[in-house]
Amino acid sequence: MKRRMLLFGTLLVIAGLLLSSCAPAATPAPTAAPATEAAPTATPAPAQEEPTATPAQPAAQVTDEWGVAIIPAGKTIKIGLAGPLTGDYANFGIDISRGAELALEEHPEIKGFKVEFVTQDTQGSPEQGAAVANKFASDPQMVGIVGHIFSGETEASIPIYEKAGIVMVSPSATNPTLTELGSKVFNRVAFTDKMQGEFAAKYIYEKLGVRKVVTMHDGGAYGQGLANVMAEAFKALGGEVLGTQAITPGETDYSAPLAAVAALGPELIYFGGYDTDAAVLVSQMEPAGLKGVIFFGCDGTYGENYLKLAGKAAEGTYSTYVPIPESEAFEKFRARYKERYGDEQGKLSPFSPHGHDAMAIILAALEKVAVVQADGSLAIPRKALADAVRATKDFPGLTGTITCSEVGECAAASIQFMVVKDGKWVVAE
Repeated sequence: MKRRMLLFGTLLVIAGLLLSSCAPAATPAPTAAPATEAAPTATPAPAQEEPTATPAQPAAQVTDEWGVAIIPAGKTIKIGLAGPLTGDYANFGIDISRGAELALEEHPEIKGFKVEFVTQDTQGSPEQGAAVANKFASDPQMVGIVGHIFSGETEASIPIYEKAGIVMVSPSATNPTLTELGSKVFNRVAFTDKMQGEFAAKYIYEKLGVRKVVTMHDGGAYGQGLANVMAEAFKALGGEVLGTQAITPGETDYSAPLAAVAALGPELIYFGGYDTDAAVLVSQMEPAGLKGVIFFGCDGTYGENYLKLAGKAAEGTYSTYVPIPESEAFEKFRARYKERYGDEQGKLSPFSPHGHDAMAIILAALEKVAVVQADGSLAIPRKALADAVRATKDFPGLTGTITCSEVGECAAASIQFMVVKDGKWVVAE
């Protein structure tokens, strides 16, 4: 039994050894650790958060008290031009639109979004100007206006853009009252008629030595306003204003109003209006008994169109001109204008550089305020844009270094007078 017991004990020891030798097989348990380390490979976690975060972002992150224009990805930012593109005054609108177009070619995109230039014809009338303004205001992609071009249509359109929160920069609306309306959206890069009328009165009184004048005008906000400013300034200098005569613009026979003027015996007629009517007036002055009387126009009568329409009758007549300072940028502009349109810059009107600067100021302001959003759209806060235009300072324009006043007077230009000699406009001494 003892031997059996010994044998049994021996067997137990061997079995124990065998079992203990199998123990390492359990080590896989700790090896399970790597499996737990794989949990951090829960790095997929951030990947899961990303998709949920994007839709949570609002489409419009930018706010503005006038509202925000949202330009969807793939759509265009729109800048409009409103002015006469057909009819008797089309040369002004065409010339200014060319200047604005060339400015846009220099700066065609804002933060990856193309800018579209949309032109609309007003024929220079306040009624049509208001209709165009309503059309532009109804377009959610329309953010700025180069214009309007004539003072009357500008005055009619300002309340419409004011309500829509669309900023304007006019290249040529010169009636002084436009910046006295308290508008937050209206600005201009042209001089005012107050400045033009007062300068003209001084030139006529002091340089030409004239003491008796009659003013004529087309009855519009621009023409009548300018004639009135000149008359008041002329009287203040000691001159005599014998009378004022209005005409109906667009007619081909002004012999009756000219005869009434001739009866007053003026040395000079000062006219507020545009080239087409001015050409008819000067052509009919001599037959009306006004031979030798000086005809003095304004910036609305300057240009090649007046010379073409008036012919020899234009000889010796005057106008206001906007001198553009010589610069490398202006020389390039003139060369591009000629190459692109076939006309010399200045042939149609003096205002193509002003059209360029009006567009360039809006584009520069857009660069400051436009924001690309998470959904790929472009947000343009409207009041911020108007404020950025009004805050323009030391801007290098073709018309000079431009700084806007608190009421939107941004003109950098000075005034020059021109006279027709041998069929051409030359600087009046």
